[in-house]
Amino acid sequence: MIVPFHIRDLLATLRERFDADAINRTLATKAHNVSRLRPARNATANSVQRFWSRIIADSDATDDDRDLILDTRTAEALPVYNANIENFIGTVKVPLGVIGPVRINGIHAQGDYLVPLATSEAALVASYGRGADITATTGGISAALTYDGVLRTPAFRFRSMAETGVFLDWVVQNAETLKAAAETTTSHGKLVSLEPTMDNDVCFLICRYQTGDASGQNMVTIATSTMCEHIAAHTPVKPLAWYVEGNYSGDKKGSFLGLLTGRGAKVTASATLPADVVQRKLNCSVDEMLDYGRIANLGSLLSGQLGAQAHYANALAALFIATGQDAACVAESAVGFTRMEDHDGDLFVSVTLPNLLVGTVGGGTGLPSQAAGLRILGLHGTGKRAALAEVAAALCLCGEISIVAAMASGDFARAHQRYARQR
Repeated sequence: MIVPFHIRDLLATLRERFDADAINRTLATKAHNVSRLRPARNATANSVQRFWSRIIADSDATDDDRDLILDTRTAEALPVYNANIENFIGTVKVPLGVIGPVRINGIHAQGDYLVPLATSEAALVASYGRGADITATTGGISAALTYDGVLRTPAFRFRSMAETGVFLDWVVQNAETLKAAAETTTSHGKLVSLEPTMDNDVCFLICRYQTGDASGQNMVTIATSTMCEHIAAHTPVKPLAWYVEGNYSGDKKGSFLGLLTGRGAKVTASATLPADVVQRKLNCSVDEMLDYGRIANLGSLLSGQLGAQAHYANALAALFIATGQDAACVAESAVGFTRMEDHDGDLFVSVTLPNLLVGTVGGGTGLPSQAAGLRILGLHGTGKRAALAEVAAALCLCGEISIVAAMASGDFARAHQRYARQR
């Protein structure tokens, strides 16, 4: 039997500190009243002060902590945040770096982009900056948004499989009416696909929307809810229950559905790096890059990863925080595939992300610092979402080139030692 050392050590610690009765007392529920925070949907000077009085009284936070989080400029602009958060107490400052220019030759993103990245992880900005440098030196990154559609998947439960079949047939016959009902809620969203799927007494509807320049999560939820209310009122077989999301869409989680059909923007980017430039700038050869790439792909396969890539999440988390995207959508957006191939002795690198959820309007994109981040990119406002998606893919490509080179050359640990530990 293999005993994990950390489990053995944990059990030893528990034996030393507690007997069985003491552990039971520690883990038992405690019957006493909880003085609950009174919620506030909209931030006012009074509500913010009320929260801070409670925080300072009941935690280790101090007046200095309050002044750091509720700085003067934030306190003067409380209404700005009302559409984005409840129980507002201030803002958190995440270190913001910039790389570039990232040269992109895209269908929608054309030119040199300075890219803001918000992170507390040392070496990350330097690594992506290295990828940006080598791709700009060799002519830039090709990029294209190839498909677009945000999913919401409502679920309906019936009394029997037969009822589900009748319902499914009715949905197919009334698809245009359901599309019209969904689109009454939005001037920008379009229901472009309605795909029923049946599991005995349950029917899921895969609703795919185009959402203009918004990432569209709230847009598609409201549209789908309205469509479902129309369904409930008019279907010949009444469901026992319906839910606006049946957890089929892959919202904020990696899924095979998203991997195969996309959820959000499907975008791809590529670059070809001459062998001499790889050697000079990345401190390794094309063959060494490819050798490591084969090992990394095997690791992805053997461990059952969705997709095969090194670290899209690093790029997307930093870009999302800097530009007001929904950071939780990194869970699905960071699924994808990296390919590295020998093209006549040079290194061809491509990335494909089928689930990228980004927007240039709505959500957090209008917050002061995040809007500024989008303006650094030149991508704030309408007509810019497709370009932002291509920039995100190009950024991921820069990171894949840099990290694979660092692994292949043996520089990965040294770089983190130099940038993180020794400072």
